[in-house]
Amino acid sequence: MAVYNQLIRRSPEAVWSVLEDRDRYSDWVLGTADSRPGPGDWPDVGSALEYTVRIGPWTLNGRTTVRRCEPPRILELEAESGPLGSARIAVDVRPWGAYTLVIVDEHPLTGAGGALHNAVFDALLALRHRKMLSRLAHVVETSGDSDAGRSGHRSGTERSRCG
Repeated sequence: MAVYNQLIRRSPEAVWSVLEDRDRYSDWVLGTADSRPGPGDWPDVGSALEYTVRIGPWTLNGRTTVRRCEPPRILELEAESGPLGSARIAVDVRPWGAYTLVIVDEHPLTGAGGALHNAVFDALLALRHRKMLSRLAHVVETSGDSDAGRSGHRSGTERSRCG
């Protein structure tokens, strides 16, 4: 299991505002060339994003589905990448003084990723998380607390309705 954390110099609500904005997904998720809305109202449980990953000349299409959502603290996702399999990605958003500690815990569930899972695989995931969380911090910290999300930003009442 690969676990990594990042201190973000904004409030948990500002972090959540970016996490709940499906239009910002490709801004902070490493390797995602673009993302598109999938079924449902992100980040309600069961809603999804579809994305494309480009690795050199190859492209891979995938889908990330929300499996658990407890705003503004917990977002658990299942990323499905065809033959590579699926992975559980848990994002824990914790108040940390005036800032926010974000912890990402990822491990493979099915497919090649699950079959090949070992300490080396976890080390590679940790490197990916370091870069991804650095990008998330940059996106959140360069946005104001009140406008950290873009078009997907919801009001406080709507946030509490994650499925």
